[in-house]
Amino acid sequence: MRLAEVNFGEILKDAVRDRLAQFKLSPTIVAKNVGYELRCADPIPHDMEYARDLGYCASQWLLNGGNACVVMIEGGRFVPIPFSALMDSSGQRLRLRDVDVRSSRFGIAHRYMIRLRRDDFADPHALARYASVCGISIEEFRQEFEDTVTEEPAPIAFEGAKVR
Repeated sequence: MRLAEVNFGEILKDAVRDRLAQFKLSPTIVAKNVGYELRCADPIPHDMEYARDLGYCASQWLLNGGNACVVMIEGGRFVPIPFSALMDSSGQRLRLRDVDVRSSRFGIAHRYMIRLRRDDFADPHALARYASVCGISIEEFRQEFEDTVTEEPAPIAFEGAKVR
């Protein structure tokens, strides 16, 4: 079976609906493939700069005699990665490449997500509101969801300043 043949939208929709039903919540949930919408969104300046830089580095790689690679950013640097390094041992499939969850870039992206955060559990008023929405006690909410923030990246640290 190919991943493209698995209907993840429906699977996720059913799982979320079933989970919310445990809290007596029944929102309307629609499975949606947003690939088209994402590809058709107007680029922001970062998108244009990133694509320009990847194209420049790829063309420089080729003009200097390189081939059979894809240019990526690793550790903040543009690097050519040979296609062979991207394949699993069978040579038939791409191998999985993990995201560095300790990187600053991941930490920043993580903070833009709408989700529970460690500081939500430190704020008794926020915690009471969340528990109330779920129709459970604060302690039940804490037991059910506090483990979701244990892997939260540390705040970005700048000397002399606190960044949330």
